Amino acid sequence: MSPAAKQVNPWAALSALCVGFFLIMMDTTIVNVAIPDMLTELHADLNQITWVNSVYLLTYAVPLLIAGRLGDRLGRKPVFLAGMAIFTAASLWCGLSGSVEMLVVARAVQGIGAATMAPQTMAFITTLFPADRRGAALGAWGAVAGGATTVGPLLGGFLVGSLGWQWIFLVNVPIGLIGLVMALRLVPGGQETHSHRFDLVGTLLSGLGLLALVFGVQNGQQYHWGAVFGPINVVEIIVAGLVLLIAFVVWQRYNTREPLMPLALFGHRNFSAATVAAASIGFALTGLYLPLTLFLQSVMGLSPLQAGVLMVPLAVSAGIVGPFAGTLSDRISGKWVVLTGFLIFAAGIGLIAVVAGPDTNPWLLGAVLFLCGIGTGTAFAPMANVATADMPGELMGAASGFYNVTRQVGSVVGSALVSVLLQARLSASLHSPDATATSNVPPASRPGFADAVSTTLLLPVVVLLLGSAACLAMTSRRKAAEPELARTH
Repeated sequence: MSPAAKQVNPWAALSALCVGFFLIMMDTTIVNVAIPDMLTELHADLNQITWVNSVYLLTYAVPLLIAGRLGDRLGRKPVFLAGMAIFTAASLWCGLSGSVEMLVVARAVQGIGAATMAPQTMAFITTLFPADRRGAALGAWGAVAGGATTVGPLLGGFLVGSLGWQWIFLVNVPIGLIGLVMALRLVPGGQETHSHRFDLVGTLLSGLGLLALVFGVQNGQQYHWGAVFGPINVVEIIVAGLVLLIAFVVWQRYNTREPLMPLALFGHRNFSAATVAAASIGFALTGLYLPLTLFLQSVMGLSPLQAGVLMVPLAVSAGIVGPFAGTLSDRISGKWVVLTGFLIFAAGIGLIAVVAGPDTNPWLLGAVLFLCGIGTGTAFAPMANVATADMPGELMGAASGFYNVTRQVGSVVGSALVSVLLQARLSASLHSPDATATSNVPPASRPGFADAVSTTLLLPVVVLLLGSAACLAMTSRRKAAEPELARTH
């Protein structure tokens, strides 16, 4: 541990950091439950409202790499506090937005605040806790991630039903202010800083590449996979995004000063496998929430609050299992713990796809969601532990930043792909894509809506199975790396 870390209670500091991390993760899912109300009140279509989520995930993902380096250079505490302040102010802006365009812009700023905070939370854990206690700390951190993504729909359902959709953002303001005070008082400062160069070329290539890729995928259905403006079509935009991302990787190879993504990270087999796994589970989480939330309100006819309550079992099981899974990964190979979580989560989503229908029993669905929570809780914390267990201290900032990037890239791609697949399936089933996301779907159309949701949910299942293959590539031994890790901190 660093000298600064010894002067404070590490669990108290972690609690303050987790307030910010909770807000970040909650806002990846809280919008979904408000979609029907936002469609009506903002006079928007499903694609526009999907951008409210996607732009947050995108502006969260792109700056993460540079934000990790910023924390190394300026100090993790001041960078974390700045991110919390930006996030809180942007949340107020979101709640006061009167049009879908303004809301998308405000969500973009909110994502930048989230990106500034996120790498600091994970990097702080490596300095606050010794190697033999890090698994438990990452277990608590992972439980916050798993629980927050499901508390989002629950809290969102209550707020939308009682106060209006604006309050899913305004609620962040008092919580953010409390988090700022806690971080000022409980999180240690004075960590050793490092002089880093900022890879602006790499940031532009990765940011523009992701933007083009996500824009093309998510808007493909809207533009019928044809022209977007002038002679430029959707396929060309997607190809341009892929080319830019390839150019980003090449640039990282030849940037001899200080690359944004040091390729030395991938010399660590567990880190490489864990980042692929992280992208897979990020994809699956966002790929589950959008169709599931629409199914609950449009097919089952639940209110936003009822839909949120039905998702409580996922939050409860993820919160219970996460700390135990993290501690278990300190004692046995994290590889098998993560793999078990992936398979359980895939089985849970697959069961939802099988049972989804107009007459689905809510109790049965709640039980399956409880199973999904066990899967996410089991996978999240050990996955982070595996990714960072043998990472040298000088690469930790870049490693934590890139690890979070891959999970968020998976989330934003998952949101885009699942959205476009769902729109295509609903259009084919109901022949009326403009009315598919409201709670007023006529009874005769509900079986077709349910079939579209079931088909869409198969995509996250396939991605999770691919992530399971990445888990198998992890090494089983990690204890030998701990003495070196302890010396670097």
